[in-house]
Amino acid sequence: MNSGIASSNVCTLACPTVANPTTARSFRSTLPRTAVSGKSPPVGANARVVDASVPSRTPSFLRIRFEVSNVTVFLSSDDVSGLADPAAFVDAVREGYRQRGEGAAAKPRTTLRNEDPPGMLFSYAAVLPDTGAMGGYMYSAGFEARDAWFATPLFDAETGEPLAVVDGASMNPFKTGAAGAVGVDALARRDASSLAVIGSGAQARGQVRAAATVRDFDSVDVYSPTKANREAFAAEMNDRLDPAVAAVASPSAAVEGADVVITATTATDPVFDGDDLKDGAHVTAMGQYHPEKRELDETTIERGTYVPDLRERVQQDAGSFIAAQEAGVVDESDVHAELGEIVAGEADGRADRDEITIFDSGGTGIETVAGAYLLYERAMERDDDLGTEVDWLPASEALTGE
Repeated sequence: MNSGIASSNVCTLACPTVANPTTARSFRSTLPRTAVSGKSPPVGANARVVDASVPSRTPSFLRIRFEVSNVTVFLSSDDVSGLADPAAFVDAVREGYRQRGEGAAAKPRTTLRNEDPPGMLFSYAAVLPDTGAMGGYMYSAGFEARDAWFATPLFDAETGEPLAVVDGASMNPFKTGAAGAVGVDALARRDASSLAVIGSGAQARGQVRAAATVRDFDSVDVYSPTKANREAFAAEMNDRLDPAVAAVASPSAAVEGADVVITATTATDPVFDGDDLKDGAHVTAMGQYHPEKRELDETTIERGTYVPDLRERVQQDAGSFIAAQEAGVVDESDVHAELGEIVAGEADGRADRDEITIFDSGGTGIETVAGAYLLYERAMERDDDLGTEVDWLPASEALTGE
């Protein structure tokens, strides 16, 4: 988002210093629920309104500036449900990748494993300075419950203050689907009209809905091993999307002739034959982030122009590329560019109509911060007090050792 200067009439009154939480909640009803980067009006003993004429990266509807030292909002999955559609996520995530392409900081996933009971703790982060937000994901998976929990801390990139903690589960297919769609938009042929998807779960749903916002598909073919699942997916997507969606009986039936191929599976081995790809196809692979697991075979990697979300993760957990490298068909020089570099215009995308392109998405803090901040903004625009305010003291007040 571009910088802007708040209008001079934002605070024509003598803006009060909020003396206590009761006064703050009363004051809150007199101004919009917006603040630096979308935060609610202040609700803490040390909160005060500051000069509204200070330049800010925040959008026009968020240019009432507050200095807030101890207010954070918890947003549950129920709070954020329905706040943004796939197209809005795609726009936000594209902007995040543009910033990454211009040098914004992001790190690949860190995985910590617990042996007994078996489970994992994951985390990754990014700073999006033009958005005005930073944060990432921390989530657990496995353990005795065989489930997963996603926490998304979100901080103000100008002040460092905590803005929100978002339950990241419900937004996951939307922000991940948006990353895939940004890859499609950057790399697929402009006239791509046929889509193949391998997988029929929540992530496949998010990928297809997002991809349909960046290309005018006439047809979508879906394959997954369980017939009932792929048929249910096709029926649901037919109700949601304009293109005709059909369940097909094999990966080849989906992939052959498709302009765009998306893999959204939990498979540990390649899910289609790279020889089935037509010249000019684009592939988005988003189901795996493990050095020994992969959705794409060596043929696909060898035939395609390879673009990861983060170059740093290629040798860490991009199993498809690692396997192709071990087979001797590619090396590190075959990593063309990061997606963000292409979005930002720092690297070329598709070179010609016959080129096969690949976007390998392992999940990053880029789409996570962009998506969470979008939901945070939307929640703060509402007048029905979405979320739960939490007093979160800064170290200057709480780190006393007493």
